[in-house]
Amino acid sequence: MKPRIAVFASGNGSNFEVLAGSCADGTIDADLVLCVCDKPGAFVETRAERFDIPVLSFRARDFESKRDFERMIADRLDEEKVDLVCLAGYMRIIGEELLERYGGRIINIHPALLPSFPGAHAIKDAFEYGVKVYGVTIHYVNDEVDGGKIIAQTPVEYTGSDIDELETMIHAAEHKLYPATVSSLLSNLNK
Repeated sequence: MKPRIAVFASGNGSNFEVLAGSCADGTIDADLVLCVCDKPGAFVETRAERFDIPVLSFRARDFESKRDFERMIADRLDEEKVDLVCLAGYMRIIGEELLERYGGRIINIHPALLPSFPGAHAIKDAFEYGVKVYGVTIHYVNDEVDGGKIIAQTPVEYTGSDIDELETMIHAAEHKLYPATVSSLLSNLNK
């Protein structure tokens, strides 16, 4: 049986689409079985529909606590027998419930070379700082924002002055690194 992946996203979902396409074409030898989205109506849901992948969509404010909505998510992950959770623009900090049940099986992609420029505005922060080597990091998720063990990184050199151009370059690097890293992680799980 192939490994089973869930992808969490909050917005556009370009990394979701890359992972879904890589599973569909066999680049990643796994089944992407669930998209979890905390922003009902986000474009990632449309992308999931195109791949016929079920979407678990919710609003955090509809739950009494973070633990309550994370319990609902973790229960669904259990039902789907998910082996690996990939965060792809999921703009919520993973809490205790998911870490207790899926710790060591949740990874995140971040648009900077961690440990530099953690947080939600990494590209803008690095750009304003004036770095010349940007990049992408994939790391395990723990209880520290962007603080888990690094799995893979790739540099993106840029000396221009157009942040939109830089973002395009970083997204292109993400779209290469994420499927390659997921594939490698899953092949190591099967050994």
